[in-house]
Amino acid sequence: MDILLVDGYNIIGAWSELNELKNRDLSAARDRLVEMLADYQGYTGFRVIVVFDAYDVKGTETKYRNHKVEVIYTKAEETADERIEKLAVELSNIKTQIHVATSDFTEQWAIFGQGALRISARELLIEVNAVNRQIGGEIQREREKVPVGKIQLSEEVAAIFEKWRRGEK
Repeated sequence: MDILLVDGYNIIGAWSELNELKNRDLSAARDRLVEMLADYQGYTGFRVIVVFDAYDVKGTETKYRNHKVEVIYTKAEETADERIEKLAVELSNIKTQIHVATSDFTEQWAIFGQGALRISARELLIEVNAVNRQIGGEIQREREKVPVGKIQLSEEVAAIFEKWRRGEK
């Protein structure tokens, strides 16, 4: 199984669409990131976990699912980097490959040392866009397979078919 751990705010800051949205509505930027990653998860089969810092926020760790993507807000005094490193250790086993999406160079080296693979924010955006294009292509091919709803018939032929349908001669 492949698991993708995502440093949420790092990705939001690196992707222009989300960064612009963040400046207007941070919550909407988080939601949009999760939506994009939900499509990615559904298509690739990766288990996706998005981690957001709550470093400056008082409170406890929060976990929930949104569009089947696991979302974690760290506990107070814990950074997303620290939580991602813990998750990489906890989830790592012989049957699991951990991937970490962040452009934080220090974090990349820390998780690489634990056997996880790193994906930069730019590389993840390229993959997400490629998946979206593939999904769009598959939807288009499926639409082309669907037969046209009705065949245009003259009134005369339609009347004959209607008689046949009713069992009349």
